[in-house]
Amino acid sequence: MTQTAGAPTKQMLSERVHARLQEAIMRGEYAPGEALKPQELAQRHEVSLAVVREALVRLVGEGIAVRLPNRGFAVPDFSDRRWQEIAEARRTIEPVMLRLAIERGDLDWESRVRAAHHRLTRTPVYVPEEGEYYSSAWSEAHRVFHRTLLDGCGNPVLMDTFDRLWTSSELARRWSAQRTPGRDGVAEHRRLEEAALARDADTAAEVLTEHLTLTAAGLISCS
Repeated sequence: MTQTAGAPTKQMLSERVHARLQEAIMRGEYAPGEALKPQELAQRHEVSLAVVREALVRLVGEGIAVRLPNRGFAVPDFSDRRWQEIAEARRTIEPVMLRLAIERGDLDWESRVRAAHHRLTRTPVYVPEEGEYYSSAWSEAHRVFHRTLLDGCGNPVLMDTFDRLWTSSELARRWSAQRTPGRDGVAEHRRLEEAALARDADTAAEVLTEHLTLTAAGLISCS
């Protein structure tokens, strides 16, 4: 069968549905544990079941959906053990990366850390039009700050690991922040920047471990 000129391909439709579902889940339009029913989604987005399933499989790979045996797909629940496994992995890997970055990072790295932290502090955490979770701009600034801190380690394999874990933990991070409004993230990030640029590896690693632990603990308190 010949593809009609100008008609969207299956891949294009899957990309579109994936983006819309990803945004909806990140904004809290689906509750923790809520089912993601392929047939309903196909009707809502006016696409085939195959397109929806392809998008859902991608979301599973990103850690913001789960595949349940004989029950289809769903948003992960607060109590999903995988959140704590990801948190454990990050607490194991990232402080080591930060120590390497402090040891190996040059003046350019210091400048990039300062710039990334400045951008983070000047970006609104919440904006009314994006709902009750982090704004997309702040989420990106947050990612860039943490990534820049660790990028000084100079190890692309470790950085790839960081990227995968960051994506997988984004939804849990938003849930945790929403349920722990009294947490002073601004102070935590400032302490991270100051310790890193002071080349105080012990303090920086300790602050980062505590930062990651508080996120995981905030999620447990939601369960």
